Amino acid sequence: MKTVQISLNSIDKVKAFVNDITKFDNDFDLVSGRYVIDAKSIMGIFSLDLSKPIDLSIHAEDNLDEILELLKPYMI
Repeated sequence: MKTVQISLNSIDKVKAFVNDITKFDNDFDLVSGRYVIDAKSIMGIFSLDLSKPIDLSIHAEDNLDEILELLKPYMI
């Protein structure tokens, strides 16, 4: 598992982010304070405070480099 910080500060960014990570079968969790939600859930993402950076936990081993490359536009 790897954790990176991302920023999803606009509606378009959230939609693009969800579309990008749903291409993978891996599990992704967004952690904001004491809340942990499924990163593939648009409704769940909008329940978080998007004005601050969010921790993204990536549950992957084999295709981690490919995932990180795809996530570059969102990473801080």
